[in-house]
Amino acid sequence: MNARIPFIQPVAAHVGAPAPAVEVHGLGRAFDGRAVLRGIDLAIAPGEFLAIVGKSGCGKSTLLRAIGGLDRGFTGTLRVDGVVAFGFQDARLLPWARVWQNVVFGLRGPRDVLRAKALEALAAVDLAARADAWPRTLSGGEAQRAALARSLIRAPSVLLLDEPFGALDALTRLRMHALVNGLWRDKGFAVVLVTHDVEEAVLLADRVADLFRVELPRPRSRTDERFEAARLRILDGLGVLALDASLSAHEEPHSELHS
Repeated sequence: MNARIPFIQPVAAHVGAPAPAVEVHGLGRAFDGRAVLRGIDLAIAPGEFLAIVGKSGCGKSTLLRAIGGLDRGFTGTLRVDGVVAFGFQDARLLPWARVWQNVVFGLRGPRDVLRAKALEALAAVDLAARADAWPRTLSGGEAQRAALARSLIRAPSVLLLDEPFGALDALTRLRMHALVNGLWRDKGFAVVLVTHDVEEAVLLADRVADLFRVELPRPRSRTDERFEAARLRILDGLGVLALDASLSAHEEPHSELHS
């Protein structure tokens, strides 16, 4: 993510507006002398749903890791207000622990209190019935719901999701979309979603990487012509439509088939 890729642009503060949940100024990150992030300015409002889209290697996950405190090698300034929780493409459940034990992993307290908290978090993702199951017995969607419960139990003010639906089948992905959207609406935390799926970004997010605001009423429908217009606008901003046009212009006419 660098000066040639207009995914992240400065966001002006409004007088009287609440302090951002996440605020980044001049963020940079280099690996072995190669700049992956350069001069990133970003503000995410409390309760906002932001999606970050872009090609592989442009720095999406690197930015997320910096916000989540998993990478301290960046330059610039970064401030996060409150607790941050992380969700990955891989559910990353401990195979030797029951589902409920995975949910409370890292937390301290009496076993019965922790189990009660785990059951509450699992109920929020409709997985309480699988509390005592082993992770290996879960489906892909169930494993992601367990991982989501592990994030929710920490009462985050910012939830970071790094392509959490990428490995799921199409139907399970739709169900996870509805679940995340409902939890975000009910809990009020800010969400930063990294995804390669432009439709997913338009369906869920208030804003797509500061490229533009998604002015669509909720709930959203893929059959809404405004949805398609928003999807095409993002693709155009990413340069995908120009690439398609260039490829089409250079295609040779197909030869006619002769019997």
